[in-house]
Amino acid sequence: MEESNRSTPSNLQVLFEDNHLIVINKRVGDIVQGDKTGDAPLSEVVKQYLKEKYNKPGNVYLGVVHRLDRPTSGIVLFSKTSKALPRLNKMFAQGDTKKVYWAVVKNAPPQESGTLTHWLVRNPKQNKSYAHEKEVPDSKKAVLDYKIIKKLDNYFLLEIDLKTGRHHQIRAQLAAIGCTIKGDLKYGADRSNKDGGIHLHSRSLLLLHPVQKEPVSFLAPPPEDPIWNACVSE
Repeated sequence: MEESNRSTPSNLQVLFEDNHLIVINKRVGDIVQGDKTGDAPLSEVVKQYLKEKYNKPGNVYLGVVHRLDRPTSGIVLFSKTSKALPRLNKMFAQGDTKKVYWAVVKNAPPQESGTLTHWLVRNPKQNKSYAHEKEVPDSKKAVLDYKIIKKLDNYFLLEIDLKTGRHHQIRAQLAAIGCTIKGDLKYGADRSNKDGGIHLHSRSLLLLHPVQKEPVSFLAPPPEDPIWNACVSE
């Protein structure tokens, strides 16, 4: 992953901010929370951004609500207050949010639109999930709706409405029906993307504001590259 492409306090793509929430458009290569690589996570970058923006002495409070895989781009929501965090955690745990993703795939799915239901088994050693047609030991049910929203020269753009939030869910489920995401070597793509990412983007998020109780929605532009640009062009 190229260092220059990662988010920093000075190039952070802030989609929304108020007293309780901050919503970031994550770049490919950003990790949301610290992991064994020891790379600076996005949560620390956002803390530093807030510290500099508001000239805050001492530590900045920031709660991690959900994650996106490292090679994925798009919307990540953080909580700026300890009041909002448990409410947001509950919403995400209970599926009271609407999460829409875009995925660029080489092969068209069997139908223009449909629902995929699989049982996923996570292999922590490989950091990979395997999709099964029927329930098997240690599996978790995974459900998503998809539809083809654009046909590109060599690819298809799918819009995915995520119903459950499982490890690598979209990647594993699409691979299971022969629709591996562009650049996703782990799930069967024949080549990687130059930036080490995959063409999976957290496009929009809709939820009730944890404090104001009003609906709020966020939309993230995809990264700049010829294929994503073709997806958003009229």
